[in-house]
Amino acid sequence: MKLIKTLSILAIVVVVSAFSVNSKASTGYEVGDIATDFKLKNIDGKIVSLADYNEAKGFIVIFTCNTCPYAVQYEDRIIALDKKYAPKGYPVIAIQPNDPDVQPGDSMEAMKARAVSKGFTFPYLMDEGQKIYPQYGANKTPHVYILEKTNKGNIVKYIGAIDDNYKDASAVNVKYAENTVDALLAGNEVQETTTRAIGCSIKVKKSN
Repeated sequence: MKLIKTLSILAIVVVVSAFSVNSKASTGYEVGDIATDFKLKNIDGKIVSLADYNEAKGFIVIFTCNTCPYAVQYEDRIIALDKKYAPKGYPVIAIQPNDPDVQPGDSMEAMKARAVSKGFTFPYLMDEGQKIYPQYGANKTPHVYILEKTNKGNIVKYIGAIDDNYKDASAVNVKYAENTVDALLAGNEVQETTTRAIGCSIKVKKSN
């Protein structure tokens, strides 16, 4: 009887543990998690992964797109982030998460055209098959994940918005992304690790 009771308790523990793991997988990363690497196609046809950046100290991973008005408002600021921080070891890695069948304006050809017209200085990757954004837990464009490169892996240090005013760059009071990278470069603790991403929902193909 005691053996049956013990086995029942163990079974419950296993089920609860599995639920916790699946639950976390479905919600994406939290601050402090180690982000797994990816291999995604860039607009130049090359496959890009974080492991390619041997000299990087970390990454500003931004899920963004061509068609979302919020993302468009932030394009110049994303370019500015890369120009400021890539030389310091924190390059921008932009990932387009929308399904192009649902949102044709986010096709690879449209991404190439947008990157050229805006003069993107960073890779602009297609999340083909929409496998990466769910791992991260991104649900908006733009949605920012700042990673610090360590011996343990790329640790998530910040999740959320680029700053506190999508409408007007000149009216920004708090630059969340910049503050995070500045703190990491200085060896300080990040003061604000999560904020609410403001943007468009990611467009997913409906299942039959």
